[in-house]
Amino acid sequence: MLNALVVVAAEQAERNPLIPGLPDLVWGTICFLIILVVFWKVAIPKLTAMLDERAAAIEGNIAKADEAQKQAEAALEEYTRQLAEARTEAGQIRDAAREDGKKIVAEAKDAAQLEATRISTAAHTQIEAERQAAFVSLRSEVGTLALDLAGGVVGETLGDDKRATVVVDRFLADLEKAE
Repeated sequence: MLNALVVVAAEQAERNPLIPGLPDLVWGTICFLIILVVFWKVAIPKLTAMLDERAAAIEGNIAKADEAQKQAEAALEEYTRQLAEARTEAGQIRDAAREDGKKIVAEAKDAAQLEATRISTAAHTQIEAERQAAFVSLRSEVGTLALDLAGGVVGETLGDDKRATVVVDRFLADLEKAE
């Protein structure tokens, strides 16, 4: 037995522990080929299909995002256009309101001017009428006073109305010329 142990020990000394034996190589190669075929036929197609789906989903999301971006830009442009139109319209409304305000002010000034002219004319007419009334009243009173005064100076009563009227008119005409 000692011989057998020496022979086995000599065989093991010749054999490299890093290099497997032939049966191990055959069985390892067969298992590797079976696993390779299973991966090749089952796992890789499923993995490829999953990656393709994921890529398609990403591309679809990118396309949707691009479309959403385009819609957002179009909406922004529409909003900007509407805002510009609204500003233009507001400016036109302000200008129209200013013009209307100027017209209203001008009309009010014209109406006030007409009313002032009418009031002034009515006042002048009234003043002239009152002046004429005062003139007539004063004329008769001055005439009466002048006749009484002349009668006191002359010593007789001037009862003749025509003569008295002529004397009073001549006296007042002389007074107006003197002024």
